[in-house]
Amino acid sequence: MSDLVGRHSDFVVDVTPLRKQPGSVLRASRSGSLPGLCLSTVSVPDSHPVGVEADLAWASDDVVVTATVRARWVGQCRRCLGDAAGEVGTQVREVYEPSSDGEETYPLNGSRVDLAPLVRDAVLLGLPPAPLCDEGCQGLCPVCGVNRNETRCGCETSPSDPRWAALDALRDN
Repeated sequence: MSDLVGRHSDFVVDVTPLRKQPGSVLRASRSGSLPGLCLSTVSVPDSHPVGVEADLAWASDDVVVTATVRARWVGQCRRCLGDAAGEVGTQVREVYEPSSDGEETYPLNGSRVDLAPLVRDAVLLGLPPAPLCDEGCQGLCPVCGVNRNETRCGCETSPSDPRWAALDALRDN
């Protein structure tokens, strides 16, 4: 238990008041750093806080958590390889239970709920697998490599492979 509180104390919620009043809802707002949030070329820097707004409700012996998780991410644009940034905003509904297998539900440790694993999972699932710096990003020229967002080039980019000739004919119509 002390290891749980020591590692992610910013995200631990004491649910003792819920046990005293079944059916009640406990609102919790937490924010803190969760190191190692990265996916390919996208990450949440360790210095950026991750936030969660959660409603916790006691249900029999379980705690149902409905939450919104937010985090700012940075990465590399998939088209131009420049800097990209954005925000993850994910809504989740999960169950914490004393007999959790760690796969289907999250563990309820006595009267404490550690939201950090839930927040980590939500952020990683919400990170874009192929980020863009801008929806209108023109990318790099496949011939000369110039960033088409900054400079126009005179390269011919249409395929010269004869196998594409039938498709080229459709484009000309």
